[in-house]
Amino acid sequence: MALLIFAALVLLRLTSEVSCASSGEYDYGFDVNRIVRRQASSQQQPFVVTGLPRVNGVTPLREEIRQLQKNNTKWTLYILASSLMQYTDQALQVSFFQIAGIHGVPFVPWGGVQPTPGNENSGYCTHMSVLFPPWHRPYLVLYEQLMCNLEQWIASLYSGSDKQRYQTAAAECRIPYYDWAIRPPRGESSLPFSIGGSHLVDVAGPNGIQSISNPLFSYEFKPPNGSIFITSPWDMWNRTLRAPTTSTASARSNNSEVGVQLAANLPSFQQRLYNLFSNYGNYTTFSNEAWIPQGQESEYDSIESLHDTLHTILGGTMGQMAYIPFSSFDPIFFLHHAMVDRVFAMWQVLYPDQWVKPQPAKMNSYTTSTGQIQDSKTPLTPFYASSNGTFWNSDMVRNPEVFGYTYEEITGASLSSGTSNFTAKMQVIEAINRLYGGSSPSTLKIHSKRRTPKGPTFGKRSSAEALTRNIIDNNNQMRDWTANIRVDKQALGGPFFVHLFLGPVAHNSTIWSTADNLVGTMSIFAAPKLFNVKVQTNSMVTTGTVPLTSSLAAKVASGHLPGLAIEDVEHYLRQNLRICVVRSDGTPVDHKTVSGLGVRVVSALVQVPSMEVELPIWDPVDFGFDLV
Repeated sequence: MALLIFAALVLLRLTSEVSCASSGEYDYGFDVNRIVRRQASSQQQPFVVTGLPRVNGVTPLREEIRQLQKNNTKWTLYILASSLMQYTDQALQVSFFQIAGIHGVPFVPWGGVQPTPGNENSGYCTHMSVLFPPWHRPYLVLYEQLMCNLEQWIASLYSGSDKQRYQTAAAECRIPYYDWAIRPPRGESSLPFSIGGSHLVDVAGPNGIQSISNPLFSYEFKPPNGSIFITSPWDMWNRTLRAPTTSTASARSNNSEVGVQLAANLPSFQQRLYNLFSNYGNYTTFSNEAWIPQGQESEYDSIESLHDTLHTILGGTMGQMAYIPFSSFDPIFFLHHAMVDRVFAMWQVLYPDQWVKPQPAKMNSYTTSTGQIQDSKTPLTPFYASSNGTFWNSDMVRNPEVFGYTYEEITGASLSSGTSNFTAKMQVIEAINRLYGGSSPSTLKIHSKRRTPKGPTFGKRSSAEALTRNIIDNNNQMRDWTANIRVDKQALGGPFFVHLFLGPVAHNSTIWSTADNLVGTMSIFAAPKLFNVKVQTNSMVTTGTVPLTSSLAAKVASGHLPGLAIEDVEHYLRQNLRICVVRSDGTPVDHKTVSGLGVRVVSALVQVPSMEVELPIWDPVDFGFDLV
């Protein structure tokens, strides 16, 4: 972890804290915005989300952003299209501003889809809802459709031998995802340089090489409109910021801090993701973070809760990405949600018979109300599937290929049938173990069989083989430990962090998120208190987890614990596990004063995998105790 944090500091500090004076958009040699406006005005209404066509019978892949960058032609088009979309007139419904505004502020209709009376101060997005994963699918496709149409138009502006090359690349255009759960290449930050390294980027467009504002670094409001963000400090900022250096108008992004926090939390990200894939076979619990009082103690986490933690870390203290109604204006939002969609698609391959079951909504959206029963036929507004006014619904978006995209790990899987595909399932499991198993002690046997192990070592005093003998019994079972957390979503009137530590906690709360003894963080992704806007607070209990097993295994490896058995671990955790709560503005809060906060440590036996095409098999929780 120390190496990753050091790399993040070295690579990002010199570039990410620079002044954000804009270099502006690419100069095509003519008024490109006039053409975009003309094309937008001739667009059929309502705007229909169609996705993109296959290319020569093949469905193009959404690639990880660092992989996409290796293809200079595709990368150039991606940067140019991202920039052009951000510089499109904010008054147009196809502008970045209006597409981002679908999710939250400025709380206005998109595509003519009106709000449910009383819900005017919400975005269209469905949170704490079984619709959370499927709603974002057509949202991303809308963004992708517009982006790739721009790429194709830009490619047509090249001349000579370049034109065919760029047009071929544009035909395969799909938006990338940012995989925040893989270890970055050695010496690189967890936050890719292309996203957080510099506010400028050189790009070889049709009118030559130019230096332009990096469209992945931030989004500049054109023009700024403080009334949209209602209250300070967001009403003072003319661009999106990550971990702002101050709460004044002169604030800058501190992407180096974001990179360090990502590195510190990577083991927790990996464990949570690995557990979601291997132990969450029920769609309702996997899909969203709403507390189910009658639910199982093994079902406190969700893809939404993990997604929340990334939102708040990527936004940092006061950054827009950390706040529900503001988050989608940060360009990293779409990279993050493409990753969430990929995780969702991989999970679908593992559990093909699981899908949306009727559940009451826990939060208002622009068009749905608390208590309303949502199911697989509920319209995913405001995304039209046809010009006759039909909206997409969850059943219709079950298979990503209906929109003309896929991911490498699910190639060949048919997600619309609801039937298991053995080959596709083995392909996904192998990828999960290879990419995300490195922080989970349950993968020790898999990695020990590799000639050059890439798995966890959990300390220098013990080899992986010795640790395996200490924590995995002769029946191939291991005891897993998890902290289940639940809390009122709006308990502190905005986002906040629940940190868990093993051992003494530093008095300086500003270093909590990167402390060496940090076990993990659950973040609460909430709306801020906005002037003259009523924030919904009723019955919004959210849940998530912090896996403890990896940190405990490190204590076994270092000789501080004899093993992971109940008699070894319970007393140790009661004496050493610490809880700290901090607001999104960095203010620490006594955890005893946080409404609805409960932390319960639970444990279960796990059958560990012995091959790379196996996942752990979990027994029911058989032990637990309350910490709070």
